[in-house]
Amino acid sequence: MRWWSLANFVSNAGTWMQLTVQNLLVLQITGSAAATGLSVSVQAAPALLVSLVGGAAVDRWPRKPTALVSQALLGLVALVTAALVATGRLDLTVLLVLAAVTGTIATVDGPACALLGNDLVPAEDVPSAIGVGSLVHSAGRLAGTAFAGVAVGFLGTAAAYAANGLSFLFVASVVPFLRPAAGAVTVAGSKGPTSGQKARTGKRVRIGKKAKGLPDTVPFIPAQRGSEPARDNLQRGSEPAREDLQRGSEPAREDLTVRQGLVFFLRRPRLVALAGITGVSAVFGRNYGLTLAVLVTGPLAGGAGEFGTVSTVLAVGGIVGAVLGARLRRPSVRLVGALAATGGLLQAVAGLSPSLAVLLVLVLPMAVVESVSDTAGTTVLQTDPPAQLRGRVLGVWGSISTGWGLAGPPALGLLMEWAGARGALTAGGLVIAGSIAAGYLLRERRTPVPVTVRTEERGGAAQPELSTAA
Repeated sequence: MRWWSLANFVSNAGTWMQLTVQNLLVLQITGSAAATGLSVSVQAAPALLVSLVGGAAVDRWPRKPTALVSQALLGLVALVTAALVATGRLDLTVLLVLAAVTGTIATVDGPACALLGNDLVPAEDVPSAIGVGSLVHSAGRLAGTAFAGVAVGFLGTAAAYAANGLSFLFVASVVPFLRPAAGAVTVAGSKGPTSGQKARTGKRVRIGKKAKGLPDTVPFIPAQRGSEPARDNLQRGSEPAREDLQRGSEPAREDLTVRQGLVFFLRRPRLVALAGITGVSAVFGRNYGLTLAVLVTGPLAGGAGEFGTVSTVLAVGGIVGAVLGARLRRPSVRLVGALAATGGLLQAVAGLSPSLAVLLVLVLPMAVVESVSDTAGTTVLQTDPPAQLRGRVLGVWGSISTGWGLAGPPALGLLMEWAGARGALTAGGLVIAGSIAAGYLLRERRTPVPVTVRTEERGGAAQPELSTAA
C-alpha cells in the first residue's frame, strides 16, 4: 500500500502539472479563452458519454493488467504531446484530439486504479485506504500546481508534459509488484474469489430453468438496510437478469453486463440520494476558485496575494479533512448529507464575511467539513455495490459527476451575475442545506412506522386485542 500511495502521489502531481500547463499552452497557441474552455470540455466529454462502458470493462478485466495498460497508455499520450510541443508541431486540433484520447482512456483508468487500491487492504480497512487516497490526491494537487510553475519557468512547457508521462510510467512499473491483501475482493478474470468476496456477495440464488449454455444461478444482491427483504431485492432488482438469462442469447447477456450497473444504481435509494447530495453541492457550491476569487477581489478589496492565501487555507483544510476522513470506519449517506449541509451553512456565512480575516476563519472549517464529506461519499460509493458491479457503478458515477461538474460553473456564474459574489455564496449555501434537509424530511415521512398490537392470554393462547369481523 505504501508503494501504491507513493505512485499515486507522483501520478497526481504529474497530472496537475499537465492540467495547469495545458490552459497556458492553449492560450499561447490560440490567444482565446474560449478555446481554453473547449479543451477542458473535450477532455471531460468522454467521462460524460462512455464512463459506463469503461466501468463495465473494469468489471470484466483483471484489475492489475487493466490499470497497468491504462497508465502506460496515458503516459504514452503525455510523452507524445511533450515531443510535439518541443518540436513546435502542436496545433489546437491535435491538442484537442490528444485531450479526447486522454479522457477516453481515463474512463477505464479511473475505476480500475480506485478499485485496485481497495484490493491492497483488508475489507475492513477500505474506508481508511480511501481516506489515504484523498490525502494523496490533495497533496499531489498542491505539489503539481507548484511544480508546474517551476517547470515552465526553467525548462519550458514540454517539460511538464514529459514529467506527467514519466509519472504514469512510474505507476505502471509499480503495478506488477502489488499484492492484494488477504480477503480482498477480486473481479472477473482473477484466479477465483477470495474469502472476502464470498462474504461480500453472499450466496448464489437459483432463478429457475437453466438456459442452454448459461449458468442457472445469478449473484444475489444483498438487501439495503431498511428496505425490503432480500428475496424482494432479487424478485424486483434481478428481473431483467432472469429474463435475459432464460432467453439464452449472447447479445442479451452482453447488453446486461453494461445495463446492470445503471439498473442497480437507479434502484439503490442510498446511491440516488448520494448523487442528489453531490449534485446540489456541485451546482451551488464547491466552485470556490470562481466565487471566492470574485468575493476577495471585489467586495473585500483584495488582490491576487490575498486570494492565494485563501486558496492555501482551502488546500490545508482539504488535507486535514482527508486525514479525518481516513478514520471513518462505516460512513453512511446520512453522514455525507449532514456534512454537506454543514458545509453549505458555513458557505452561506462566509458570503457575509466583512473582512478577509473573518473569511479565512470560516474557510478552514468549510474545507475540512467538505473534504470529510467527499471522503465519506467515496467510501459509500466504492463499498456499497456488490464486488462484481463496482466498476459499472463507478462508471455511472463518472457520468453523473461529470455532468454536475460541467453544469455547475455556468449556473453559478449566472447566479453571481444576478446576486453578486456575496449573494451567490449565501444563497447557494442555503439551497444546499435546505435541499438536503427537505430530502431527509421527505424520507422520514415515507418510511413506514411499525405498529405494535398488544396481545392477551385467552384460554392459554395469545389472541390479538383487535380482530376483523367475521
